[in-house]
Amino acid sequence: MKNQFLEAGQIVNTHGIQGEVKIVPWCDTPEFLCQFDTLYLDGKPVKVRAARVHKGNVLATLDGVNDVNGAMALKGKTVFIDRTNVVLPEGRHFIADLMGLEVIDAASGEKLGVVADVLTPPAHEVYVVKGEHEYMIPAVDEFLAETNVEAGYIKVRLIEGMRTDV
Repeated sequence: MKNQFLEAGQIVNTHGIQGEVKIVPWCDTPEFLCQFDTLYLDGKPVKVRAARVHKGNVLATLDGVNDVNGAMALKGKTVFIDRTNVVLPEGRHFIADLMGLEVIDAASGEKLGVVADVLTPPAHEVYVVKGEHEYMIPAVDEFLAETNVEAGYIKVRLIEGMRTDV
């Protein structure tokens, strides 16, 4: 079952004395996080009065946080978004939804394992698949035959060198 609320970043510090918080985004881009009018902290909605990108992070002014002491109290908290407020482009998925999906060799039908991690280097995501063996599969069309989150699987096309525990 998909979680309604997804981790989207962490408040790591304050910014200035007016209560702004500095959020390290766990999204594709900090701009993505800036589009939300409401974030969730400790399971409670918090209205975002303003948000802007600064040096790859998000500086946000949140309702009820009016000074540096209020902002400091939020340091270390995880920021969540509501997935119902997001429309992803065709073929894109939340990393949280990929975790644990069964991975199947498209050619042989053999179950390779499950997605245990998703690495996010600059070029493209890489799925770390763990089963009897471990594989690192770049998340590009050349190697992804089919991704079906609802049915719980990803079909892949393997090439030599993807198996990492040889």
